Amino acid sequence: MKFLIAIEPESEHSAFGVVVPDLQGCFSAGDTLEEAVGSAREAIEAHCEVLAEDGEDLPRAAPLAEHQADPDVAGWIWAMVDVPVAASLRPFREQR
Repeated sequence: MKFLIAIEPESEHSAFGVVVPDLQGCFSAGDTLEEAVGSAREAIEAHCEVLAEDGEDLPRAAPLAEHQADPDVAGWIWAMVDVPVAASLRPFREQR
């Protein structure tokens, strides 16, 4: 399954930071861009495993434009990563 990630550019004081805006609380980092993306995949996989263990569904994905309007991620790099998720997860169901 593909997930949108936002990558905070590195600075002289920090590594690359990554958030997964559709998975609240899912974030990662890496010293290089490649490490950051790899760490994001691992974080997504772990986050989804916890959702599956708890019997939760994946949350609904918001459009890219909605995330880009968030001032907390202004100027960040956007990418999509493909991550295998637990077969027991039900993706993006409508809210009850």
